[in-house]
Amino acid sequence: MNLGDIREDYQRGTLERGALDANPIAQFESWFREEGGEASRSRWRKIGIALFELWNAIRNHRPATINAMTLATVDRDGRPSTRTVLLKSVDERGFVFFTNYDSRKGRELAANQHAALTFFWSDQERQVCVAGSVRKLPVEESEAYFSSRPRGSRLAAWASPQSAPVPDRATLEAQWQAMETRFASDIPLPPNWGGYLLRPDRIEFWQGRPSRLHDRFSYTRQAEGGWKIERLAP
Repeated sequence: MNLGDIREDYQRGTLERGALDANPIAQFESWFREEGGEASRSRWRKIGIALFELWNAIRNHRPATINAMTLATVDRDGRPSTRTVLLKSVDERGFVFFTNYDSRKGRELAANQHAALTFFWSDQERQVCVAGSVRKLPVEESEAYFSSRPRGSRLAAWASPQSAPVPDRATLEAQWQAMETRFASDIPLPPNWGGYLLRPDRIEFWQGRPSRLHDRFSYTRQAEGGWKIERLAP
């Protein structure tokens, strides 16, 4: 299968040094809000986004899951693996997601705390790459989030031995039904499920530009505090 003829010339935006926030978390939040349609840099950009969304609606395309991110982890032997997870919060500490601690990603994070995240927002022609170290959230924070999940999702957290082989789907459904019977009312936080916080050491912002001369800026955490901002070649 030859995919060499699939091409796109990016031209929906620019990124200049003077427009960047000194804090990469604030810059990320600004881009995230724009991706969600809360704000736009200009009237014409807002019109362009609205037309793009209308075209997708006409074609019956679902809107993108803007908090979806690729999480990369590494095992004890240095072999990487990736998967898509959902960002559940971001603040000055870093980026938060939740999962089963016994899953492949959980085991790999236990062996190697270094991880990376990638957000790709095609409608804005933007990408954000994050790298840093990961630690578990306090149980209280995991409990607070777990209690906010739909009942079915909470039951699934108990029923699914995530990443472990299972003989068939019927087995999973039977385990889910068993948990529904077991937890007729309250569903407690499973002991092997909870949140992770990725504390970033580096965050890169990428804006697609024509002729592959993309705008790229990296923020690198400094030992004395603050962030060093550099433009990178595309």
